[in-house]
Amino acid sequence: MQTLHWRLSLFYFCYFASLGALVPFWSLYLDSLQFTSLEIGQLIATLAISKIVAPYIWGWIADQTGFHIRIVQITSLLSVLCFLPLLWFDSFWTMLCFMMLFSFFWNASLPQFEVVTLGHLGKDLYRYSQIRLWGSLGFIATVIFLGAVFHSISISWLPLILSGIFLTIWFSSLQVAEHNQKESSSGHIWAVIKKPQVIALLLSCFFIQASHGPYYTFFSLHMENLDYTRFSIGLLWSLGVLAEVILFMVMHRLLNIKSASYWLVVALLLTVVRWLLMAFYSEELWVVLIGQCLHAASFGMFHAAAIHLVHDFFSQHRGRGQALYASVSFGAGGATGSLYAGILWDIVPPTMTFLVAALFAFIGMLIGLKVRQPALAVS
Repeated sequence: MQTLHWRLSLFYFCYFASLGALVPFWSLYLDSLQFTSLEIGQLIATLAISKIVAPYIWGWIADQTGFHIRIVQITSLLSVLCFLPLLWFDSFWTMLCFMMLFSFFWNASLPQFEVVTLGHLGKDLYRYSQIRLWGSLGFIATVIFLGAVFHSISISWLPLILSGIFLTIWFSSLQVAEHNQKESSSGHIWAVIKKPQVIALLLSCFFIQASHGPYYTFFSLHMENLDYTRFSIGLLWSLGVLAEVILFMVMHRLLNIKSASYWLVVALLLTVVRWLLMAFYSEELWVVLIGQCLHAASFGMFHAAAIHLVHDFFSQHRGRGQALYASVSFGAGGATGSLYAGILWDIVPPTMTFLVAALFAFIGMLIGLKVRQPALAVS
């Protein structure tokens, strides 16, 4: 079991290391290619747009075949092959096409790996956060390392670095075996989706992720415009994820105190606070530090609570359940966030853009109040 623990952790470490390169630095790379803010928003949105459809398609295949880890391995390899052309092509439409193709496969692997992880853990679901925190550590290590590297070398090296990281994701997926527990799908998944509880959960996931649009798309550029160095920007990103790691370490204890649905609402409330702080006080370093620490709630607490709720609600359709969570939140929500951030960033001050983000999180909180943890697994 200990060996399995480290193999699962390795995949999370590598996968989120790729996010540690993409999220803080990809917008800076696109900016170096002289793209406009709207074009940057559109290109980053492609990473989320394909997530609307791709995870559910691959989730359906995985549920029908039972080969969740095989799907992870295939899509991880194809994502590498589709990203490689970006080493040579840098025109807007060419990048748009290849980023869409790459993300169609890259976005498929994580939801199915969540199913694999939860399947291997069985009744020990409390250990999920302890494994998932290695993903956060991978993000931190990459952000700090690249923040220092790009202080000395050109950011034009980023696509090559990312290609290497994507290869490690594929390699790490080969180290994990399929979990033996194959669940039969009883009933139709729409019988689960149409439940008011599930609709409220998915909508709250959409709104909280949409609220992160200005942060994920323009935080690095915003800090750079405030005269922060790329190394210090990397440290700020790392602080947010470090707070997330600490949250993952204690989340199983929090779930013993209150239900996942309770912590879902707490996370949404703290997300509102986070974007209000960024809207009015982003020029104050101490406020930015507090805002980064609140990433523990806006992502860590919310994600851990949502994963548990999806696992409970979609007990007979977990492959598609996790895929649907990814599609609605990181897909539709992420794309919406990137697009409105790209549209607003050049025409209104950052204060207004982050106020819109706070409004999205507030709507998500109101909807999240309708979510209640199921007493029994829903079939």
